[in-house]
Amino acid sequence: MKYREVAIFSGHRFQVPEHIQRLDSKNTRAWQLRYGKWKTFSDHTTDGSGAEGALAAAIEELHKRIDRLPAPTGLKQGNSSSKNNDLPVGISGPISRTRKGRRVAEYNFGVTIPRFGDKPTNANVYIGTENTMTDGRYEESLAKAVDIRKKAERAFQAAATKAKRAAIRPKENK
Repeated sequence: MKYREVAIFSGHRFQVPEHIQRLDSKNTRAWQLRYGKWKTFSDHTTDGSGAEGALAAAIEELHKRIDRLPAPTGLKQGNSSSKNNDLPVGISGPISRTRKGRRVAEYNFGVTIPRFGDKPTNANVYIGTENTMTDGRYEESLAKAVDIRKKAERAFQAAATKAKRAAIRPKENK
């Protein structure tokens, strides 16, 4: 897990893991856990002397949540407003291509396949040629493309969660 040094208003410095933020304002002296539903751990002091205990409680809760919740992946969940069609996230098309030596164009859906810890890759799902493409083939191919993307997202989520859980184990043994 990634840690960073955070200095609070009193000058004390702490090694803070990702997903925990410091809140220092006139009325708030606390650590905020941002993994799953956000939760605030107050210092309950005005001089910052309770910051260490509050941070320890936040880290303990973070470890519990990492063991219980799926890891945040950063994968897009919805279409951007600039997307010109209503295809799901990670699917584009239909893409027209005329192969060398052929006179008839073929159509495919492009599927972006996320891979945890590696660059994403692409897959094509064949729809048909301009002579054989029908609404039924379009819908079948779209369903297949959606299925490929969903399986890739589940694999990505599982790998991200496994890596996140493995990252906290060394810290617990110290």
